[in-house]
Amino acid sequence: MVCWAARLRAVRRWGVCGLTEDEMRKRLETLRMEHRDLDAAIDALSGTGAHDQLQVARLKKRKLRIKDQIALLEDYLIPDIIA
Repeated sequence: MVCWAARLRAVRRWGVCGLTEDEMRKRLETLRMEHRDLDAAIDALSGTGAHDQLQVARLKKRKLRIKDQIALLEDYLIPDIIA
């Protein structure tokens, strides 16, 4: 679980604060598509015989940042249900 201070820094860094719910949902869908595209690009680069390890590492790092942004937006949009 991410501590609240780190989550607040992430919200400020990724600019989620001033977004409406509809804008968050659109941003979430855009991030999901970008995540899938990066996955395909990584697979394509890894599948070729001569692939650049540095480029693959950069794409993977970017993919992880996008995954963090997706998780942050999902946390905002899907409330925790306390039973």
